[in-house]
Amino acid sequence: MSESRDQHVRPSPEVAFEDPGRLIPTVRSTALARCNPLTKTGVALILMVAALLSIDLVSAGVVLLATVLALPATGLDLVAAAKRLWFLPAGALLAAWGTALLAEKTGDVVVDFGPVLFTTGSLAAAAAIFVRALALAIPLIVLASTIDPRDLSDALIQHLRLPEVVVVSVLAASRLLGLLVSEWQVLAMARRARGVARGSLLRRTSSLFSGVFVLLVVSIRRATTLAMAMEGRAFGRPGRTWRRQSTFAARDYAALLISLAVCGIAVGAAHLLGVWNPIIG
Repeated sequence: MSESRDQHVRPSPEVAFEDPGRLIPTVRSTALARCNPLTKTGVALILMVAALLSIDLVSAGVVLLATVLALPATGLDLVAAAKRLWFLPAGALLAAWGTALLAEKTGDVVVDFGPVLFTTGSLAAAAAIFVRALALAIPLIVLASTIDPRDLSDALIQHLRLPEVVVVSVLAASRLLGLLVSEWQVLAMARRARGVARGSLLRRTSSLFSGVFVLLVVSIRRATTLAMAMEGRAFGRPGRTWRRQSTFAARDYAALLISLAVCGIAVGAAHLLGVWNPIIG
């Protein structure tokens, strides 16, 4: 009976669902989305290293192109991603603007307007910084959006042997952060309805500190209840079994090999075209 009820309420992997803890909603299940969280973290780190080793347009461009081409394989809502990640190109553009202004002025002059002086060399450096910033940020944010915090905690404990009490406590704290914000909003509306949060600046400041104290008391009580629940479930005790097993499959090794191949192609292309500019040495 319970099994059939679980099957009834379990959402289909092909149906879009919104997790308030994720930046980008997932619309379907794919091989990359089902990879182990440690695999996704490794893929993101490999791609970031490929873009971080050198400040040039080619290596960062290869990583960025591979990331953009792989976006459909993540199973994320690309329309929502474009709406919610608008700050990435904006921030990269600001970094490129600063680089163009402060970089060494080499090559031909392109723009000479008072204190603003752009040359072909400074614009090339700005373009490299722009693409490099996107190549560093997009893989990490996109892959992190496909990671379920529960799967990540299981992987950290079962494979990296991290202390389960610490990992589960951090997981619970992250999941309860949204609840804490909601409680603060309800508390603020309740105090405003009673007229406590109105009046002079001193009265409003006193109301703010009293509200923070109430929220602190509620948080301590919830933490105590959570600690008792973890103790009752034998967290931190030897011999404890796990209902959810964190495993690696062929898709995990394939994702790591593809990311290593992209890293090799990026570095090789930059060396081949003679634009390799390492940050060290």
